[in-house]
Amino acid sequence: MAASELYTKYARVWIPDPEEVWKSAELLKDYKPGDKVLQLRLEEGKDLEYSLDPKTKELPPLRNPDILVGENDLTALSYLHEPAVLHNLKVRFIDSKLIYTYCGIVLVAINPYEQLPIYGEDIINAYSGQNMGDMDPHIFAVAEEAYKQMARDERNQSIIVSGESGAGKTVSAKYAMRYFATVSGSASEANVEEKVLASNPIMESIGNAKTTRNDNSSRFGKYIEIGFDKRYRIIGANMRTYLLEKSRVVFQAEEERNYHIFYQLCASAALPEFKTLRLGNANYFHYTKQGGSPVIDGVNDAKEMVNTRQACTLLGISDTYQMGIFRILAGILHLGNVEFASRDSDSCTVPPKHEPLTIFCDLMGVEYEEMAHWLCHRKLATATETYIKPISKLHAINARDALAKHIYANLFNWIVDHVNKALHATVKQHSFIGVLDIYGFETFEINSFEQFCINYANEKLQQQFNMHVFKLEQEEYMKEQIPWTLIDFYDNQPCINLIEAKMGVLDLLDEECKMPKGSDDTWAQKLYNTHLNKCALFEKPRLSNKAFIIKHFADKVEYQCEGFLEKNKDTVYEEQIKVLKSSKFKLLPELFQDEEKVLSPTSATPSGRVPLSRTAVKPAKARPGQASKEHKKTVGHQFRNSLHLLMETLNATTPHYVRCIKPNDFKFPFTFDEKRAVQQLRACGVLETIRISAAGFPSRWTYQEFFSRYRVLMKQRDVLSDRKQTCKNVLEKLILDKDKYQFGKTKIFFRAGQVAYLEKIRADKLRAACIRIQKTIRGWLMRKKYVRMRKAAITIQRHVRGYQARCYAKFLRRTRAAITIQKFQRMYVVRKRYQCMRDATIALQALLRGYMARNKYQMMLREHKSIIIQKHIRGWLARVHYRRTLKAIVYLQCCYRRMMAKRELKKLKIEARSVERYKKLHIGLENKIMQLQRKIDEQNKEYKSLLEKLSNLEITYSTETEKLRSDVERLRMSEEEAKNATNRVLSLQEEIAKLRKELHQTQTEKKTIEERADKYKHETEQLVSELKEQNTLLKTEKEELNRRIHDQAKEITETMEKKLVEETKQLELDLNDERLRYQNLLNEFSRLEERYDDLKDEMNLMVSIPKPGHKRTDSTHSSNESEYTFSSEITEAEDLPVRMEEPSEKKAPLDMSLFLKLQKRVTELEQEKQSLQDELDRKEEQALRAKAKEEERPPMRGAELEYESLKRQELESENKKLKNELNELQKALTETRSPEVTAPGAPAYRVLLDQLTSVSEELEVRKEEVLILRSQLVSQKEAIQPKNTMTDATILLEDVQKMKDKGEIAQAYIGLKETNRLLESQLQSQKKSHENELESLRGEIQGLKEENNRQQQLLAQNLQLPPEARIEASLQHEITRLTNENLDLMEQLEKQDKTVRKLKKQLKVFAKKIGELEVGQMENISPGQIIDEPIRPVNIPRKEKDFQGMLEYKKEDEQKLVKNLILELKPRGVAVNLIPGLPAYILFMCVRHADYLNDDQKVRSLLTSTINGIKKVLKKRGDDFETVSFWLSNTCRFLHCLKQYSGEEGFMKHNTPRQNEHCLTNFDLAEYRQVLSDLAIQIYQQLVRVLENILQPMIVSGMLEHETIQGVSGVKPTGLRKRTSSIADEGTYTLDSIIRQLNSFHSVMCQHGMDPELIKQVVKQMFYIIGAVTLNNLLLRKDMCSWSKGMQIRYNVSQLEEWLRDKNLMNSGAKETLEPLIQAAQLLQVKKKTDEDAEAICSMCNALTTAQIVKVLNLYTPVNEFEERVLVSFIRTIQMRLRDRKDSPQLLMDAKHIFPVTFPFNPSSLALETIQIPASLGLGFISRV
Repeated sequence: MAASELYTKYARVWIPDPEEVWKSAELLKDYKPGDKVLQLRLEEGKDLEYSLDPKTKELPPLRNPDILVGENDLTALSYLHEPAVLHNLKVRFIDSKLIYTYCGIVLVAINPYEQLPIYGEDIINAYSGQNMGDMDPHIFAVAEEAYKQMARDERNQSIIVSGESGAGKTVSAKYAMRYFATVSGSASEANVEEKVLASNPIMESIGNAKTTRNDNSSRFGKYIEIGFDKRYRIIGANMRTYLLEKSRVVFQAEEERNYHIFYQLCASAALPEFKTLRLGNANYFHYTKQGGSPVIDGVNDAKEMVNTRQACTLLGISDTYQMGIFRILAGILHLGNVEFASRDSDSCTVPPKHEPLTIFCDLMGVEYEEMAHWLCHRKLATATETYIKPISKLHAINARDALAKHIYANLFNWIVDHVNKALHATVKQHSFIGVLDIYGFETFEINSFEQFCINYANEKLQQQFNMHVFKLEQEEYMKEQIPWTLIDFYDNQPCINLIEAKMGVLDLLDEECKMPKGSDDTWAQKLYNTHLNKCALFEKPRLSNKAFIIKHFADKVEYQCEGFLEKNKDTVYEEQIKVLKSSKFKLLPELFQDEEKVLSPTSATPSGRVPLSRTAVKPAKARPGQASKEHKKTVGHQFRNSLHLLMETLNATTPHYVRCIKPNDFKFPFTFDEKRAVQQLRACGVLETIRISAAGFPSRWTYQEFFSRYRVLMKQRDVLSDRKQTCKNVLEKLILDKDKYQFGKTKIFFRAGQVAYLEKIRADKLRAACIRIQKTIRGWLMRKKYVRMRKAAITIQRHVRGYQARCYAKFLRRTRAAITIQKFQRMYVVRKRYQCMRDATIALQALLRGYMARNKYQMMLREHKSIIIQKHIRGWLARVHYRRTLKAIVYLQCCYRRMMAKRELKKLKIEARSVERYKKLHIGLENKIMQLQRKIDEQNKEYKSLLEKLSNLEITYSTETEKLRSDVERLRMSEEEAKNATNRVLSLQEEIAKLRKELHQTQTEKKTIEERADKYKHETEQLVSELKEQNTLLKTEKEELNRRIHDQAKEITETMEKKLVEETKQLELDLNDERLRYQNLLNEFSRLEERYDDLKDEMNLMVSIPKPGHKRTDSTHSSNESEYTFSSEITEAEDLPVRMEEPSEKKAPLDMSLFLKLQKRVTELEQEKQSLQDELDRKEEQALRAKAKEEERPPMRGAELEYESLKRQELESENKKLKNELNELQKALTETRSPEVTAPGAPAYRVLLDQLTSVSEELEVRKEEVLILRSQLVSQKEAIQPKNTMTDATILLEDVQKMKDKGEIAQAYIGLKETNRLLESQLQSQKKSHENELESLRGEIQGLKEENNRQQQLLAQNLQLPPEARIEASLQHEITRLTNENLDLMEQLEKQDKTVRKLKKQLKVFAKKIGELEVGQMENISPGQIIDEPIRPVNIPRKEKDFQGMLEYKKEDEQKLVKNLILELKPRGVAVNLIPGLPAYILFMCVRHADYLNDDQKVRSLLTSTINGIKKVLKKRGDDFETVSFWLSNTCRFLHCLKQYSGEEGFMKHNTPRQNEHCLTNFDLAEYRQVLSDLAIQIYQQLVRVLENILQPMIVSGMLEHETIQGVSGVKPTGLRKRTSSIADEGTYTLDSIIRQLNSFHSVMCQHGMDPELIKQVVKQMFYIIGAVTLNNLLLRKDMCSWSKGMQIRYNVSQLEEWLRDKNLMNSGAKETLEPLIQAAQLLQVKKKTDEDAEAICSMCNALTTAQIVKVLNLYTPVNEFEERVLVSFIRTIQMRLRDRKDSPQLLMDAKHIFPVTFPFNPSSLALETIQIPASLGLGFISRV
């Protein structure tokens, strides 16, 4: 199709931009041919008119579809051009934090300037063995590809790492070497890979420096060849260096530093060993202070110095040589401080006794005067004479700097030589991988000779790169039989010719250097004359006659001619070199002695380095007769030759390219500068690769992938059975121009842009299909909605109309009713209003009349009352006036009468004195009497009348009197009351007065009291409330305390149970950890054991003369071939190399040191295994004790403990003696051996072995006899309780007398002496234990005293507290005390349980044994029953009963039994035809018979042979799952039988009475059970490895790549590095393959009768492997992180879960191991936009680590355009929400992790006596008993 057809509306294009290089824009209308302007809209919304070039009319490059953005391989992009490459790299680097991207065969690495967790061991293991296109881009993928091609193609490889300074070249090369060191390992024990990695710190310290662009810039190029042997293990390395920047030694630009080593020396100047160097601060030396930046942030130079010295030591550079190196470096620093004083313009001198020069001469060991002289003079030689000429100050300074550079360059070469010697391979090198870390293309403001050489090297490398890319393209086309058309690509051969050809730049430069008066100016003129206007690549600057321009492949570079000649000649005065060669310092002359070799361009150094580099420095031109031709080689010539050798090496290897990009110049992490990136992409050849790819057919699809992707563009009739023909037919219809594609054998090749066109058609088709689907669904939905709405409307109308009619009828009724109601209502209202008005009127009238009447009445009442008041007032006034008047009259009368009486008195006094007076008186009296008489008569008359009246009156009077009396009484009462009231009133008035005063005081007091009262009330209320609260609290506390008191025992029990459960869980976790460690150790032990066996086999093959076998007498039950034991002494004895385990075993004397080393390692592992086993036993005992509370058993008697300790001590002492003697014998044998004497078949050798065997047998016999006597002594001492040692002697004497043989008596005597010593030592130990007991009792007494004092103090404190607090405190104290006591009791109980468990088995054995010894049955003890193994055999005679369920065989048939039953048994026949576990039952029945015979030798021999036989079978057929499963099942069954019939109560619960009768009677095989358990663990681990090897190739293909649900996930366009196809071809594994394999595993295990619990553990391990491998690959594959792939994974996991349900294995824990994978699949499918989505993801993905979640989100890639990418802001939100989660930073799961295995006891219900032995097993020599 025409390109213009793609420029339609909404198409996106790239337009140039001065800031961002390229900007994205969208077409606003279709482009038509002939248009001069494009209407565009930028992403920020701005409209723009883009003018096309009128000459070329070139359209702007199109932008790739979003689905292709972020691809792993740039060649997968449909449009291959600069903006697409730049945008893809930016998206991956900024948004996805991915620093690696493929560009065809090139790996583009962008420096993140940040440490990333993507270089760990887990990542290395993940990339190991993977195809390069199957994983995300990584430096490890390139390294793995090189390693794989080296092994597959038998061809040497090279990894070429290039880039600017600071782009990360050195780090990339370092990680590549680390990958090789980790994956391959070393072939020897010299740890060559560590030395290879250790060379980096040394080379960085002497060859790296800080520049303005990089803090650790490599200032030289290096090519490291890593050598491998035939097994592709690292055996050595070799390093070549190129163009060291010597000028940095004497000059540094602003903000730069000299080489790191100088600053490391200055930082370490205070060290004692550096005192003699007389160093100081870096700012003191001229050579280190010019840059003004002596310190690098975050770098400790003193610490780096330590690392450098350690690396030197590791590489074999001794401390003496190291100090010599530092001495020379310090001398260079002091040399830089040497100053010169001018005499005149042509001469100068050094100041006398100049300190820097003095120090330099002292350090270098040269004469001061001589060096000072030749620094200021030079020697000129002619044909006849020699002249000494002074030089100017400027020339002297230049000569000084040249000398410093020369010394440093030679030292650099010397160090490189010694590093190469240390890395030199000791064996023949089979192949190598070279890592080239070389400078990239450089262009600065001022470019000189160094930049010219660097760019020249890059031209050569770019040419080689272009040719290689061109060659690969050609091979691909020829392989696919595509018509080959020549692709026009940039050939930089003309530029190379301009530089290196005859009369080229270098040739003219060398010629000018030979001229006597040659200068930079004359050389520049020669260049202009030769090349200007003749070569298109050579130009002259307009404004300069001392510069020239060369058009390199990357850019034009202007070089300044100044300094070219001097740098090319690199002149050093010969006389200065001679002075240094005469130095007393040995190392310095050594540097210059090797100078000629170093400067040779064609010969290599002894270490293989080709030092044709700028480091090769030659002295100034000497006399013609003395100077060699090699010294006349210029730097340019040397560099050209070394570059040619490098290119020859690279052309002889398969290259792999890594291009390092520097994203910005400021070292900001994850910051992308488009301008700088484009410059580097152009310079490093990435864009050229893209151009070459785009020129041909860059997009390539297999037919199946094309069909799967573009099936939507085909009609049903177009689909044929032949996929290839189908694709051809469809493409001919879709793309009319046949030149746009080609059909290969297996692939379709598309030109650039065609895939984007197909993607556009596909997207349009899918969009049209979506629109049609949407249209149909929307129409159906709207029709359905319309029908539903119409039906609803009709229903609503019907109901509404009915409702309206009912409402109208109701309205009419209501209207009529309303009229009636209104009539009555209105009537009622009117009547009500009338009644209301009438009532109101009447009420008003009544109120008014009442008011008027009341007013009148009030007026009349007031008048009446006023009259009364007036009356009383007037009467009172009249009375007052009358009384006053009367009182005045009476007073006047009284005064008058008093005056008249006084006058009368005077008269009477006078008359009394005369008679007349008396007469007169008498006369008056007579008259009076007469008168009185008359009166009396009258009165009598009156009296009579009055009496009558009186009688009448008396009657009335009596009545009246009564009335009056009552009135009087009443009045008296009222008077008294009045008086009392008056008195009371007076008193009350007084009281009132008093009370008023008191009231006043009381009021004041009241105020204060009220205030106080308020306050008191408030306080009282608070107090009351507090008291109420306290009361309630106290009540609740009281109730709580009562409840606690009542429920205390229950609570303590519950808490203890909870603690017990928690501790049990913790113990289970610890137990699992310990099991894991223990099983890992077993795995390591088995690996060493296999290696030992391999070495033994190799020794057997190496020995030509067979050595006669010799069987020694076994002294331990595991002495034959079993290395499983728990005693360190016995392990050491077994590890002695002189032991001969089998008759046919041979020994090679030359391998004895290696053999001893292996044995020592095995011994160390056994000791570690013993400690872990003890810890494991302790944990298991605690777990068992927590589950079942066993009753305490009676403690063991003291005699038994003494016997046990005596026996253990004796065993140890005897075993140590035996070891010492064997070691001495072996040492004598190895030290005095000679080829003729110590040969395996020599007589002396046999004699020594015979002596060894006889000595060991004699020692064994003596040891057993001593143990017999000592056991007798101890048991009889227990029986008769002796008080002194004489009794023991008497008993022993009686025993001795029973012995007939004198030799036995002597041996017994020796044994008694040893026993006495042991008894004395035990007595001492008992004494010590007694003293310890006393001390502990004293401590307890002291503790009780302290406790008593504390209780008294606590009681005193409690008495001072209030009652409530006292109760609370006492209860709290009581609870605390009870808790402490409970904890103490628990600890004691644990200790006692532990002791009881340890002594349980011994108690059973020795109780019976001592009983038999007491009754004199001493003869039943056989020497073989007392051994020094952990097994405790007993001397019990077999019961006189007939046993059943046993098998009898002869001892000589044991090997035949093992051979037929183990070695040659076919698992498949046994599993199908016989009962499961039959070999285990047969072996156990044989063991029962040996136990019945009480034959410990037979038991030991049979068990050991069985174990070794199983090992041999597994070693021989260890890769066969059926074999491993069969013997794992039988080993477990054998172990269960030993437990079931051991006689221990815990294992006898499920036995029948008959089975209990079959228990072992004589031997306790607990230790052998442990040995079998260890063997079962090893078999289990081997089984896991076997199934892992079987499943590993299936997992990624079946779980990730294969489309179980066809059509869900589309295939995206891929690049040059094709990934594994997701379409199931023949031979491709699918999910069904995995399930079939799981079914096979399960059926085999079930057929073999494997324990169900063990099957669950195997299934759990299998599912963990599946989940871990799948998740790890998902995390490293960007193409797998999509929505559709998440659905596929979920479906696959559901199929696995269904398999678990079918097999009833859902409770095995296997499903839980898939949880991380399930959550990862859910993460791919969930919505990833809002904060709510982030919260849901954080809560959902609890089995994934933060690193894994972020990685999946970063890798999430849409497969179709309808999916959306995850925004960077959303990922940041997730990171913020998960920042507090504490989980492992590790990205990948450990796929090699093996869960610790357990073997739960599973008793068998099968009766032993019913087992029949089939004839097919060939066991006719066994008979049933």
